Amino acid sequence: MFLLFFCLKNKYLCSRNMEESIITSVQNARVKHVVALQQKSSLRREERLFVVEGQREIEHCVACGYEIVEVFRKGENVTPQVYEKMAYRESTEGIIAIAKYKEHNLSNLSIQSNRSPLIIVVERVEKPGNLGAILRTAEAAGVDAVIVCDPLTDLYNPNLIRASIGGVFSVPTVVCTSEECIGFLKANKINILTAQLQDSYEYYDYDMTAATAIVMGTESTGLTQKWREAADAHIRIPMLGRLDSLNVSVSAAILMYEAVRQRKVKQ
Repeated sequence: MFLLFFCLKNKYLCSRNMEESIITSVQNARVKHVVALQQKSSLRREERLFVVEGQREIEHCVACGYEIVEVFRKGENVTPQVYEKMAYRESTEGIIAIAKYKEHNLSNLSIQSNRSPLIIVVERVEKPGNLGAILRTAEAAGVDAVIVCDPLTDLYNPNLIRASIGGVFSVPTVVCTSEECIGFLKANKINILTAQLQDSYEYYDYDMTAATAIVMGTESTGLTQKWREAADAHIRIPMLGRLDSLNVSVSAAILMYEAVRQRKVKQ
């Protein structure tokens, strides 16, 4: 099913790949290019290309309108040994693709005026796995957008793509500064709820049925002061044990689904 769907959208690419001889050397320039794209964020940004591994992820990538520029299939156009050299993950169904970047600017984000959008904002999250997990949950919860402020990782990091299970392709995602994001939210009359321990309400006591942005910071230092000052309300997740914080992706999931719960009750 996937190969048929992919070929229908990429006829030239599929016919070109099928005609090529199999790559047998890990020193092949195209193999080295894939490995470099996996490892170097600077190269991904410079060439505006990234690598997708796995049939499910590639299929989702194509369905979301990304352009695929090259495909490698184990045993078809690369040997198993070469494929292992290129693969970032151990289990990827024997298929890897190179795809083109999309733009992720605030100007490309469309907020519908006839509904109350739910937006997740993350500031300076550095672990790609955490950001990927947030995007995966955002996809499941039907979040309208994820805004990544002052990022310390890029959206096309292979760990992020893996953790998001393709959510990075389908959830409207923006990268910008905190100042730009605050200005956007204020201009669109979206309530800003910052997740923080100090001077805060328990999260289930705040109405999330209106247009809402839930803002998360890093686990180590939390949010910067600019967000605390811009907030319409501060919310917290009760910590009933000895630990004083949760993983940021877990916290985001709790807050997203509280908003979902409230909105279901209101319907």
